[in-house]
Amino acid sequence: MLDAQRPRLRPLADTSMSAVVAGFIAMLTGYTSSLVLMFQAGQAAGLSAGQISSWIWALSIGMAVTCIGLSLRYRAPVMVAWSTPGAALLVTSLPGVPYSEAIGAYIVCSALILVCGLTGSFDRIMRRIPGSIAAALLAGVLFKIALEICVAAEQQPLLVIAMLFTYLLGKRLQPRYAVLGALVVGCVLAGVLGLLNFSQFELQLATPEWTTPSFSIAAAISIGIPLFIVAMASQNLPGMAVLRANGYDVPASPLLNTTSLVSILMAPFGSHGIHMAAISAAICAGPEAHEDPRKRYTAAVWCGVFYGIAGLFGATLAALFAALPKALILSVAALALFASIIGGLTQAMGEPREREAALITFLVTASGMTLFGVGSAFWGIVAGLLTLVLLNGGKRGA
Repeated sequence: MLDAQRPRLRPLADTSMSAVVAGFIAMLTGYTSSLVLMFQAGQAAGLSAGQISSWIWALSIGMAVTCIGLSLRYRAPVMVAWSTPGAALLVTSLPGVPYSEAIGAYIVCSALILVCGLTGSFDRIMRRIPGSIAAALLAGVLFKIALEICVAAEQQPLLVIAMLFTYLLGKRLQPRYAVLGALVVGCVLAGVLGLLNFSQFELQLATPEWTTPSFSIAAAISIGIPLFIVAMASQNLPGMAVLRANGYDVPASPLLNTTSLVSILMAPFGSHGIHMAAISAAICAGPEAHEDPRKRYTAAVWCGVFYGIAGLFGATLAALFAALPKALILSVAALALFASIIGGLTQAMGEPREREAALITFLVTASGMTLFGVGSAFWGIVAGLLTLVLLNGGKRGA
């Protein structure tokens, strides 16, 4: 594993332009994927603009602290993000619930995750998942995101084709800067085509607002427990799988303990929870972030820095990201994930006895299906492990 030798920590010396770009793209991908969901949930629940701004501030500062701290501690690209499925869940479950009780439900969710971390149960589960299944899960999670470049090409064919051509040319000439080149060309071309719109952009600092939590069984059942299930199945499980698939043998329990404790501390300011990230982790853990796997932790550190900056200006984030064309964001995210998908599929198919199980894991995960309110990442793992048991259970040797 990559943590066998631990030289002196030198984050500034270890960093590179590609790591900075990977960190920025990871931040951009995380915010653009679900920021609108939080505004939608907050407005549906009747929250004030200040409360929504505080919500974004709390998540961003929590993610910044944990990303930077954990990545430096373990010399690995430990990526943390808010739960996008959780934000989607709140769109329907938050309205009608007193905000103080919702805050209490957020704390219940994080406390349940803390119990999983303290008991070590989650770590034991993760170590029982074969590498091929974890790699197939990684590829499946990322595959659907990468397909969005085709949707983007329908919307803005000239922009997307130019970015793809730049990326491919960069891979041939300067592989480390292929994604950066595509991003620069995309921004310049978007400006030339008149696709950038900063008319609604206004610089404004976010102000945290405290809400004293209160607890109710109804809110815990309708918000806290569903958030816990979604976080474990759709965030923490695939997030740890991404790290393991990229060769980073980081213990799961300390990561869960840290993120859940920070989530509890930030909950009164509106945070519905921060957890392990999968998609943004793949961006920072892949070869596009740094050619040396031992220095890719700097990409996650930079992402944490960008999280912190974004959090300070949480009130203006929506306007900033709205200024960028959606096709540009989808394309640069897809291009940044190509190498991780290739690596995941290669590792998934590396063991002949596990190929069918890996394939089924990939297909179920990539389908995006939701069953009993639980996302496809969890069901992909279940389907893959069941296949592995049915085909190889009880067999010895090859």
